[in-house]
Amino acid sequence: MKDFKNKVAVVTGAASGIGYALAQKCLSEGMQVVLADVEQNALEKAKSDFQSQGYNSLISVLTNVSIREEIEALAAKTIDEFGGVHLLFNNAGVGAGSNPRDTTYDDWEWVIGVNLWSVVYGLKTFIPLMEAEDCECHIVNTASTAGITYGGGSAPYAVTKHGVVALTEATYADHQHRGSNVGTSVLCPHFTATNILDSDRNRPVNLPEKTETPTSPEIDEFFKQFRQRIIDGLPPADLADMVFQGIRTKNLYIVTSDEANEIVLERARNIVAGVIQQN
Repeated sequence: MKDFKNKVAVVTGAASGIGYALAQKCLSEGMQVVLADVEQNALEKAKSDFQSQGYNSLISVLTNVSIREEIEALAAKTIDEFGGVHLLFNNAGVGAGSNPRDTTYDDWEWVIGVNLWSVVYGLKTFIPLMEAEDCECHIVNTASTAGITYGGGSAPYAVTKHGVVALTEATYADHQHRGSNVGTSVLCPHFTATNILDSDRNRPVNLPEKTETPTSPEIDEFFKQFRQRIIDGLPPADLADMVFQGIRTKNLYIVTSDEANEIVLERARNIVAGVIQQN
């Protein structure tokens, strides 16, 4: 997909971070944009921000992406308002939990719902609509470096992001086989300046049981450094430029850091060796 002007884009998680930057990039490319997010005040502020910049071809739709009916309603609203959809960003995501032993069932349910089920719902709902278009379309599913490496502090996050990668690969292979007009990419950001560590602000009231995170000077220092790496991470606007370049060149994988590439290669070597080799 190379022609974006006057096309329609849907962005989930659009009120902040990567989603906000992707929506802004879509608008700058001359697209009509549907902003979807579960955080109502932030969603309306994002819409107002864009309108103040002179962009008026947009709507906002309050959406809990972990609920299939709300994704279906988002699609229906998009068609009603703009008549079609050409570019979909399954971008919404949250982080919670720790190791598999200690993570609560509520954390598992919340993270799987937002990070993985939402992508399943998005693909099932939007692919038929996009394949009905008489032009090239594209889907970008947001995973993470955590989806192409091993380890990490949150098992639910790693599991869901690996799932998004596998789901995108399966979609890509199917679309190639069928000659679909819908291209597919998986976005694997490395450290990016977002508020992912503050996901609790949108935690559902029906899933209140949080994982107790062990504490020690070493653990506290690790999380302090991890948070700082996110604060100092890639600006989302720069990431959005990379994503559009990846769409234009039909990249299946969009990886945002040479450091991430080295970690991927290290994991591949470990898989071949059958063991995690300590440096």
